[in-house]
Amino acid sequence: MPEPVRGGLARFRREDHVAALRSGDQFDILIVGGGATGLGAAVDAATRGHRVALIEAADFAQGTSSRSTKLVHGGVRYLQQGNVSLVLEALRERGRLARNAPHLVRDLPFVIPNYEWWEGPFYGIGMKVYDGLAGKLGLAPSRWLNREQTRARIPTIEMTGLNGGVIYHDGQFDDARLAIHLARTAADYGGVLANHCHCLGLIKEQGEVCGAEVRDEEDGHEFTIRAQVVINATGVFADQLRRVDDASAPELVTVSQGIHLVLPKRFLPGDAAIMVPKTRDGRVLFAVPWHDRVVVGTTDTARNVPELEPRALAEERDFVMSHAQEYLDDDPTDSDVLSVFAGLRPLVKSGEGHATAALSRDHQILVSESGLITVTGGKWTTYRKMAEDVIDHAEMVGALPDRTCVTVNLPVHGSPPGGRDAEAIDVYGTDRLQIQDMESVGEDKRSSLTSVVNLTPAEVTWHVRHEMACRVEDVLSRRHRALLLDARGSRATAAPVAELMARELGHDREWVQREISSYHELSRRYDYTDPESRVT
Repeated sequence: MPEPVRGGLARFRREDHVAALRSGDQFDILIVGGGATGLGAAVDAATRGHRVALIEAADFAQGTSSRSTKLVHGGVRYLQQGNVSLVLEALRERGRLARNAPHLVRDLPFVIPNYEWWEGPFYGIGMKVYDGLAGKLGLAPSRWLNREQTRARIPTIEMTGLNGGVIYHDGQFDDARLAIHLARTAADYGGVLANHCHCLGLIKEQGEVCGAEVRDEEDGHEFTIRAQVVINATGVFADQLRRVDDASAPELVTVSQGIHLVLPKRFLPGDAAIMVPKTRDGRVLFAVPWHDRVVVGTTDTARNVPELEPRALAEERDFVMSHAQEYLDDDPTDSDVLSVFAGLRPLVKSGEGHATAALSRDHQILVSESGLITVTGGKWTTYRKMAEDVIDHAEMVGALPDRTCVTVNLPVHGSPPGGRDAEAIDVYGTDRLQIQDMESVGEDKRSSLTSVVNLTPAEVTWHVRHEMACRVEDVLSRRHRALLLDARGSRATAAPVAELMARELGHDREWVQREISSYHELSRRYDYTDPESRVT
């Protein structure tokens, strides 16, 4: 494994990385797509010593990878479906990620409330099997709870008919923050990455894919990136790039939508989450404490067309809200919802007429006749294994040196040497110390920009200088999670964030006003009480 680089690209300044992409240098591997899968592949390739480039048309993790249920988990539902191999793989990867990114992943207790006599033994035994499959990478063991113990762990649980519960442990994380830290990990090892760089088309020589035509969406400049092999890691948009390569390529991806409602912390004031393993229509439902809020979801609804900013369907909103009211003693109402967000899953097609909830979350890798490699399916928890598999394929297809994957024990950027007990641990990891140095320069740099969003000027500056934030949305949706935590309340922060970013990036007043307006319009899609947030 190469040593991490110092200075230069490792500082993760966008202008440096874009300049390297425009240089005309030949790369070993070009990855199209900056979500979990693409970023994981960039880390894997860079740490094997390959020269890797990655481009993302929007922002890192702007689509599916920032809209998850915020869980690093084996998948209790997949165990119920009998997909033991997927559960085994996911549990192994859960343990590795908790070890390699302790600043972003934590142990979270889950309670399965039991209202029927058979649920206690049924789920209790099932969770013991789940524990056993995790082996030495397991978390705390599951156990049965009586009625009062269940209420002690979930004070707001609906008590009518409650018999008890089963408690087990899984992982929780901040998805968009992990994506940024994976991008920085790849850069630490020499990877060249840029967001807001759109793949316009593929380059072919003698029928073989050998690069891509790219447009920098920030300045409109178009350029070419050449590589030995190209990987399509565009998630729900994978078929679009496959058809650029081959217009006759059959559909591979089925799009499934999941939505989540975000509620105030008072609806789940303890440290444990609720997991409902089987709702009336057979889906799994979670209520999860996250960043001093409660995330409730998810749905599994087939959609015909992928889009970057999907919105919740009326029936999805009703489904999640009705179940939240069913399992919480204090019934939430529409006015309690701080945000609603929707994400699209790329599921591998499996014949006709199957509900998306029944489709496998396994990943699949295909190589076209021209050598374009497509990787799709999977889930956040198994991103590292997906990356290992696709880079193994890239070495073969691109005739690259065969090198061993080293990411099993690779610390993610920001991982503190002392693990979670390290001082000043939070989602920034060891980068927090540098942000604190910036905040010490002036009093205004350590106070929050508004009373609603806990975000300092120094953090915004950090996001621009060292995390490639180009737009207000990049900051308030993914570098910080204000948009998901309080869509309406976050609007007041758009103006000061835009002003700070304009100074850093050299933009004028017109840019500031355009960014404020754009963010306000976007936030309406996340505001549960706004008609823009839903599809009727």
